[in-house]
Amino acid sequence: MKVLFLLLLSLLQGVGASGRREEDFRFCGDRNQTQESSAIYEHGPAIISIENTAQALIIKRPFLPSRRNSYYKYRLSPTLGRYRFCIYWFESNRTLQLVYGKQSIPLGGDTSSSIPRGQESQKTERTRADIFNVSYIIKGGKNTSLDAKAEYFFPASPESMPVWEQDVEQQLTALDSLIAQPLAAAPGAREQQRLRRKLGELEKMLAKVELEGQNQTFGEATVHATILRVQPSQAPQPLTFASQREESGEVQGFTVDLPRSLFTMVKEREEVVEHRVLLMDINRQTMFQDENSSHVLGDKVVSISLVDTVVANLSEPVVLTFFHGQLPRNVTPLCVFWQEDTSASSGSWDSYGCTTVTGSSQTECRCNHLTYFAVLMVSSPDITSVHRNYLTIISYAGCLISALASICTIFFLYFRSKQRDQITSMHIHMNLLAAIFLLDTTFLISEHLAASSSEAICRAGGLFLHFSLLSCLTWMGIEGYNLYRLVIEVFNAYHDRFLLKLCLVGWGLPFFCVVTILLASWTNYGPVSIPIYESIDGRTTNATICWITSPLVHNAVNLGFFSLVFLFNSVMLGAMVREILRQNKKGHKLKHVLALFGLSILLGIPWALIFFSFTSGVFCLVSLYIFTIINSLQGFLIFLWYWTMVLQARKSPDSQSSSDSAKLQPSSS
Repeated sequence: MKVLFLLLLSLLQGVGASGRREEDFRFCGDRNQTQESSAIYEHGPAIISIENTAQALIIKRPFLPSRRNSYYKYRLSPTLGRYRFCIYWFESNRTLQLVYGKQSIPLGGDTSSSIPRGQESQKTERTRADIFNVSYIIKGGKNTSLDAKAEYFFPASPESMPVWEQDVEQQLTALDSLIAQPLAAAPGAREQQRLRRKLGELEKMLAKVELEGQNQTFGEATVHATILRVQPSQAPQPLTFASQREESGEVQGFTVDLPRSLFTMVKEREEVVEHRVLLMDINRQTMFQDENSSHVLGDKVVSISLVDTVVANLSEPVVLTFFHGQLPRNVTPLCVFWQEDTSASSGSWDSYGCTTVTGSSQTECRCNHLTYFAVLMVSSPDITSVHRNYLTIISYAGCLISALASICTIFFLYFRSKQRDQITSMHIHMNLLAAIFLLDTTFLISEHLAASSSEAICRAGGLFLHFSLLSCLTWMGIEGYNLYRLVIEVFNAYHDRFLLKLCLVGWGLPFFCVVTILLASWTNYGPVSIPIYESIDGRTTNATICWITSPLVHNAVNLGFFSLVFLFNSVMLGAMVREILRQNKKGHKLKHVLALFGLSILLGIPWALIFFSFTSGVFCLVSLYIFTIINSLQGFLIFLWYWTMVLQARKSPDSQSSSDSAKLQPSSS
């Protein structure tokens, strides 16, 4: 037979057919009832068959393998004679209906009208009889007549084959295995697309699976699926579902509240006599990674869908509540849904149509549509977008001014005092200013290098920016060493090629560090996105610079190196303060204050304010403003300090030039 009978999709029990609804398949014929007969509905192979005997009208089709009762028998009208009968298949609710004369029998559904399986049904020989005036029609096709005979077979297409529970469990197991593979730990766009395609195949199977009860859950590992069967009514009711509580995970469970308007909207379609709600609980974010590598709360993604129906723009929201522990202070939960990108193989998280209601131990998502939902962990620093913009402007303007001031100061220092100890100090100052100049200029052009299409150029820019930073820190440490040499006078004697040795340390040590990092992995340098603006709905605008791509390398090398320099220079500054307090001579307080301020800038003491950025509130904001202003203008402040000290020295050229503190001041000669 060339008919593809849609009857084999699966059986939904307990719903009667309505003559007003259009059936998806109809088989009709005439039967001569010559003796008392019955209709038998029983288990069959992967085809549908209709057989007529003098004793019974036998209809066979596949049953759920685990179903205990695979045999139903119904008494037909006792009046003998010719009967017109029709068998109807309704795809929307997967029900089979037999209309025999004036009788209407939902096959397999109305168990109260069936009779127990009798011994005679197996032992009595059945006398076959033809069915005549046969016709069948498939929805959308033509009414076709068939020749009279006693039995008719309708093979099923692969698409119309029934789906059993075992099929769903096998698909779930295969999907769990794919997600658990090592490649799935950091899947590419194609791998994610393949996993989502497998997930789509699973959803299609769940839409057709044969169910025993009203609700059923599948899966025990990464993916859990629950099917809720909802019987329609004249006054639809809201539906609430609660998942099992999980004690170990970051998300302990969730609840779903489906509004009444959802089922009211679907009720308008006459052919739908039952709703099937599909909930999928996915405990891995593997197949939902966007380009920003967004972090989902507890790796929990929940899918809510209504089978064969696209739901959007609901008048009442769908409420999805996630239960969790106390969230970190610096993150804010944001309800999002997965937006598939049809032009690419990936997708992205979007919050359109969803609102977020946060609590201490739960996050409530209210959305006007159905799809894949999750709670995104959005960075929520204490600094607003306005302050971020101000700090950015201060940084760029300060670095530009600092770079120009550093060049000017280097130029004037080159022509200063000819005394041997002052020459050494002046050259150390010049090298520090040169490092500051390099740091400022590379920072100013870093964002432009990141905008270029060449990764090699950006890696080189990131390497040079890191080299400039380490050089600046190293020369600040050398300034502290020089302070120790002059004040304590342990190494006050002249050393051959002393300045050359300092230059080898000041520039050689940073060069060795960046080369080692580059050789360890050439991907340690490259473009890095930094959020510089955060809107109310959690969206950020990123600034991309060429810098260190590894947070571990950044924290270990930069923060560790600066901590050592800061500790050493703090001790040296303390020794200088003690020396000034020991002298305690009147009339030189302003000079001493200016000297200490300049020494603090030279030694990089204000850089320690970066540690206060890990605090919160107004204190964090104030410390970041002070840090940005002082350190972006470091070259300019050294320039001002230098000329202030020169003017002070010219006004009072006295015996103080021979003191320990005067050794650190510019000579007026």
